[in-house]
Amino acid sequence: EAANGPVTSEAEDILLKKGILIIPDMYINAGGVTVSYFEWLKNLSHMRFGRMEKRFDQLKYQNLVNLVQRTTGKTIGDKEMHFLTRGADEVDLVRSGLEETMVTAYNEIRELYKRRKKVNDLRTAAFLNALNKISSDYLALGIFP
Repeated sequence: EAANGPVTSEAEDILLKKGILIIPDMYINAGGVTVSYFEWLKNLSHMRFGRMEKRFDQLKYQNLVNLVQRTTGKTIGDKEMHFLTRGADEVDLVRSGLEETMVTAYNEIRELYKRRKKVNDLRTAAFLNALNKISSDYLALGIFP
């Protein structure tokens, strides 16, 4: 399903009967929501992602590459040196965070789908996964029961 154009329930029935795995719209849409959350966090801190550690990482990587070059007696070209030693910028960090979030979420949904015999599709697994998280948070906070 596309994030903002999910399949109809009739189409879902047809696709599921044909054994076609449908990626849930709520999962696909989570990517945009996640990046919006990152932007909100950045705005709260008034600082771009990577600002605190980029130069530190560059120096750390530079020292590591220099050590390898001294140890091996071999040198690498400027292009390779730049690639190996550059620190992550904001886009790198946002993409990495998004990838981690989406991969983790999909694995949770897929695992629940495979583990629970009565869950027949990924959409149901996604809803169940979300409800499990909400209920465990409510219990941990003492809100419910």
